[in-house]
Amino acid sequence: MLTLAIVLAGMVWSRLAYWQVAEHGRLTMQAQAQYREFVELPAMRGAIFDRNLTQLVVNTTVYSAFVSPDQVAPEDRGRVATGLASVLGVDKTGLMTTLASSSKFAYVSRRFAKAKADQLRALKLPGVGLQEETQRSYLPGIASGTTLAANLLGFVDWNGAGRYGLEERYQKMLAGTPGYISSYRDLANREIVLGSHTHQDPTNGSDLVLSVDANIQYAAEQALAEGVKRDKAESGSVLIMDPSTGGIVAWADYPSYNANDFNHTEAALFKDNVLSYVYEPGSVMKVVTLSGAINAGAITPTTVINDPGYVKIGGYWIYDWDRRNHGNIDYTQVLERSLNVGAMKAMLAEGHASFYSYLQGFGLTQPSGIDVAGENFIPPPSVAKMQDSQFATASFGQGIDVNMVQMLAAINVVANGGKYAPPHLVERVGTQMNPLLVQPQRQVITPATAAKMTAMMEQVVQKGSGWTSRIRGFELDQAGKTGTSQIPVNGKYTQDVWASFVGFLPAQHPKFTMLVVIRKPHYPGSDRDWTLNDGYMTAEPIWKQIAQTMVLDWHITPDRS
Repeated sequence: MLTLAIVLAGMVWSRLAYWQVAEHGRLTMQAQAQYREFVELPAMRGAIFDRNLTQLVVNTTVYSAFVSPDQVAPEDRGRVATGLASVLGVDKTGLMTTLASSSKFAYVSRRFAKAKADQLRALKLPGVGLQEETQRSYLPGIASGTTLAANLLGFVDWNGAGRYGLEERYQKMLAGTPGYISSYRDLANREIVLGSHTHQDPTNGSDLVLSVDANIQYAAEQALAEGVKRDKAESGSVLIMDPSTGGIVAWADYPSYNANDFNHTEAALFKDNVLSYVYEPGSVMKVVTLSGAINAGAITPTTVINDPGYVKIGGYWIYDWDRRNHGNIDYTQVLERSLNVGAMKAMLAEGHASFYSYLQGFGLTQPSGIDVAGENFIPPPSVAKMQDSQFATASFGQGIDVNMVQMLAAINVVANGGKYAPPHLVERVGTQMNPLLVQPQRQVITPATAAKMTAMMEQVVQKGSGWTSRIRGFELDQAGKTGTSQIPVNGKYTQDVWASFVGFLPAQHPKFTMLVVIRKPHYPGSDRDWTLNDGYMTAEPIWKQIAQTMVLDWHITPDRS
């Protein structure tokens, strides 16, 4: 008997220990949940402004309707379903199924305007409630189906999370921290004054001030859309930078989307071509190659080489784009005529290791690190693993992958007196200045080398393939370079191309640098003459249209005429 009593006592004590110790926390929470009230106080998401303090994103109040089926009597279900369906346009049959369930909460419709909320209030439907929410609202773009800078800004989903672009990259700073009110109530739902009570105010999100100019952004989107349609291209992108700071002035993609209607948008449109995709830059890369070779002392702008139109490197014959014998020419003419053989000979004169070190210095072997979500980056092989033929093709921009931010930041080195200005979008978070704006910039090439390359790029506009980009009044004060590269598919190059143009003005004291890339253009008549798909016919006119707007809007005057 004693043994049995001890066993029974042990069982009782073990159960007591289980409920009072092991399960104490869970039971306490369940008990408190029956009479504790917790109300979250949402934080206001930070606004986003352009450089002129034009508000690009605003917070608007919207409403969501919900129903508590257990609070709707069977005889009221028809009236409730009819009322909700008539105001919100939802399916009445589905509502009747929901109302017949035993659930305590179900959303009926999310995020609609105040007018519909007022209609629902007037109906006084039992078991139906309204929830006030904050929704991001973005400025209209060039067409009814788009919003301004959609691919740059991203959007905020219904859970308050930033998706893509700046909204995702600065989610924590923009979102802030919600507050709360927590109190205890008795069975009659009266607050227990002497009970525990806490109140934490929300911390609103920080505002962002960008380097973007909303007027130039709109002009870029408009010119880009017109150009892509004219060129019958798959897509196109424009990136504009402040040469001295690295701040992005405009970031445009076409086609784009409506960030105010993200839930009805194809997911493929959310990723932008500026940062989330890489491309082979083609002859724009010759600016980097020749700048490095000049800076290394391997060549000068007047160094003369013989260009028969082809060269054999690493067992492969590699040709100029026109496959012509150009005879004896200097390096200014190499850039002006965009000759591959000249670029390869400059790389060989400099040496593989030095060439690669300049790729690093110009920022082409690592991500740009720009403050926008979704950067795609494909590093080149290490200098020890690159084949001779890879060095050769990389010198004129084939077989090397970059994104547009990397490429424009590299060209901007020339416009910025040889210094690399880290690309960025945000100038200020709240009252705090972006640290990049006060950090010293990396010197990649000497100011003298930058000046020589600028003069060579001026010749491209005055005498070479950049002629269709000339801005009236800046004919002698504008620098540029075209690029055209074949698009590979399954390891083989196709007839489709990336066509591009990069340039800056005034050449000696640039106010902006701009890169335009057009993907798979099919310019009218290109079926008979494939050169019509080159950058000078497709990308340059877009560049010119945007640059003319900037000259007028920013009151830019030439340094010389």
